[in-house]
Amino acid sequence: MDHAADPDPVLIRLREGFERVALVLRADLWAAAGDASLNPAQAQVLALLASRPAGLRAKEIAAHLAVSASSMTDTIAALERKRLVQRAPDPADARAVIARLTEDGHALGRTFASAASQVMAALARLSPSEQADLLLTQIKLIRTLQQAGAIPVQRMCVSCRHFRPNIHPADAQPHHCAFVNAPIGTRDLRLDCGEHEAADPDVQAATWTSFADGSPPLRAQAED
Repeated sequence: MDHAADPDPVLIRLREGFERVALVLRADLWAAAGDASLNPAQAQVLALLASRPAGLRAKEIAAHLAVSASSMTDTIAALERKRLVQRAPDPADARAVIARLTEDGHALGRTFASAASQVMAALARLSPSEQADLLLTQIKLIRTLQQAGAIPVQRMCVSCRHFRPNIHPADAQPHHCAFVNAPIGTRDLRLDCGEHEAADPDVQAATWTSFADGSPPLRAQAED
C-alpha cells in the first residue's frame, strides 16, 4: 500500500491536541453561559462586543464566530430582548445597523472575556518562556489561517502600522510599539488590540518577514 500521501503523524497529533483543548474551552463556555442563563453563542457575542465598544454589524460578528448570518440575527435579537445588546445605525453607513453592548451587557461581556477556565489554569502552569513560545506559535498559526481566508482578520501587532519588529535586538523587549512609543517583548504581543490600525499590505508583508527572520524592517534600517 502506498502511504506517500498520508499526512505527517505529527500533524495529526497536533490537530488532535487542539481538538482536546477545544473540548475543554467549550465546556468552560457552556458552564459560564449557563450560570448567566445564556447559551454559549450569546456568551460569545457578549465577550466579542466587550472588546469592540463601537459595535459591529451582525455579519461581522457572524464571521468572527464562524456561524451563519441568520443564526446571528436570532442571537442578537435574543440579547436585545434581555437588554444586553442594543442596535443602532452604523455611523459609517446609515443604511446599516450595528450591535453594541448596553451597560449590563458590557459588564457581563467583560466577565466572559476574562473568566477563569481550566485551560487558563493549565496555561498558568507553563513557564514564562513556554508561554511566550506558545503565543508566538499561535500568532503564526492565526496569520496563516487569515491568509487562507479561514478566519477573519485579527487585530494583531504583526499587522499593525505601529509595530516595529526587532529594532531593539539586544534587549529583552526587542520590538517597538510606535503608538505608545515603548519597547515590547514577545509576551506583550497582542492578538486583539483596540488601538490596532492595519498597515498597508506591502508593509505588513515586510513587517512579517522581519518579525519571522529576527531582523529589523528596512524602514527602521533606513531611519538609522
